[in-house]
Amino acid sequence: MSAFRVPTRHLQFVNSAFTLPGLQKSPSLPVSNPTKSFWLDSAPDVNPLANEGSKGPLTQDADICIIGSGITGVSAAYHMSKIIAERPTETTFKVVILEARDFCSGATGRNGGHLCPAVFLDFKYFESKYGTEEAIKSLAIENYTVDSILRYIAEENFTDEVDLVAGGHITLFVTEEEYAEAQADFEAAKKAGLPLNDVEWISKEDMHAYGVDFPGASLATKGHNLWPLKLVTRLYNSAKSHTSRLSLDLHTRTPVTSIESLQEARDDNPTTSTRRWKLNTPRGFISTSYVFHATNAYTGYLLPHMHGPQGIVPTRGQVIALRAARPLQDLTKKAWYANEGFEYWFPRPMKLGEEFPLCILGGGRSAAGPTFEWFESDDGMYNEDAGKALRACLPDLFPGRYEEGREPEMEWTGIMGFTKMKDPFVGPVLENSLGTSDKFKGQYVSVGYSGHGMPRAFSCALIVSSMIIAEMFEETWEAPAWLPERYLTTKRHAFEH
Repeated sequence: MSAFRVPTRHLQFVNSAFTLPGLQKSPSLPVSNPTKSFWLDSAPDVNPLANEGSKGPLTQDADICIIGSGITGVSAAYHMSKIIAERPTETTFKVVILEARDFCSGATGRNGGHLCPAVFLDFKYFESKYGTEEAIKSLAIENYTVDSILRYIAEENFTDEVDLVAGGHITLFVTEEEYAEAQADFEAAKKAGLPLNDVEWISKEDMHAYGVDFPGASLATKGHNLWPLKLVTRLYNSAKSHTSRLSLDLHTRTPVTSIESLQEARDDNPTTSTRRWKLNTPRGFISTSYVFHATNAYTGYLLPHMHGPQGIVPTRGQVIALRAARPLQDLTKKAWYANEGFEYWFPRPMKLGEEFPLCILGGGRSAAGPTFEWFESDDGMYNEDAGKALRACLPDLFPGRYEEGREPEMEWTGIMGFTKMKDPFVGPVLENSLGTSDKFKGQYVSVGYSGHGMPRAFSCALIVSSMIIAEMFEETWEAPAWLPERYLTTKRHAFEH
């Protein structure tokens, strides 16, 4: 049996380090020289929208400004186009997406490429902390999100274009404690009535069929992987073409440096624009009525009161693209998690002429020192210890199938936005935890996915989009049945302990 050189059972230490004094750094904009991600930089034409709208005149007026062009911001534009198309009005609404760097160059363009909902893991924790109904919704939103994205891809016939692979998902338990906790989660979820018929437990012995030479049982569930940038590019094009009653502009390389209230200016001068907010950028300013912060880890730059352990903590993750030492048929197409979710990987679909597949592997943060990359917002740098852990991970788990000492073909970092609850803030921007929003009227957020954005962001963006459109049409907004109540900024304080 092989050894496993990546630190294990570190989740408790990572969580306790979250609020250590002395870690906090000032919020920042994304750096201008990020590491090169496989998703963004492996081919010269892979990101056709990279510098869209970065030159020429800047849009000066909009009904809605979305800050951030990742999965959240672009999904928001997509949802808005659909919602507006269904409204009985001839009015055309102006929506602008602003991006500090290239299109989709933040966490979405730097993640592990997984689209896998949590089927029941952590159910017992959610139930003990928030109650059975909230625990069920914690899983329901992820299933709703993944099903919605898969349905969109199927309806638009984008399966090949986004490299979608329906290989399933395996969670590898590298310690007995992990395995016991998963079994307890399973029993609690089953007692609560969750449908778990498609869950398969795999014994230590049967794991050898997957090439795993490690004494750990596993769990097989549904799951997919894909090329995140290509999905977001398709969503943007769909949003732009869905209806003539939504006019959509994209301005990349246009960071928003500050937001000013136009209400105060209007109080002094009644002839001033009726818009609420002025968004300042190095290229000029935009006047708008609504601001949607889809900035995740960087939220605190424009909303300083949301920076830190009570809000959003920027956290650096690391990923490598490692060539396997055996053909794809000797591996598996499945997406994998291991070691309490710290490590995650999958072999990509092979290109014509390739002998061995390229594997996308992320993690190593538990090896990155006592600060676990909390408050690190520079994705232009690597963590050497995290890199060493990543290089050792797959050769340890799959000896002979991944070669010891082989260097990755690409290595990059990305900045995630973590919250104390590990759940996102979704809804209107509040002045404080008690629900005061007058100071930020018309500003909304969907941020803080805590490294688990792909199975949640699409639906969280739908929530905020529907809130904004409901306000514009003077309608009453109602929460869908699958939304955890604690995600809402207006409800969160009731669940914080």
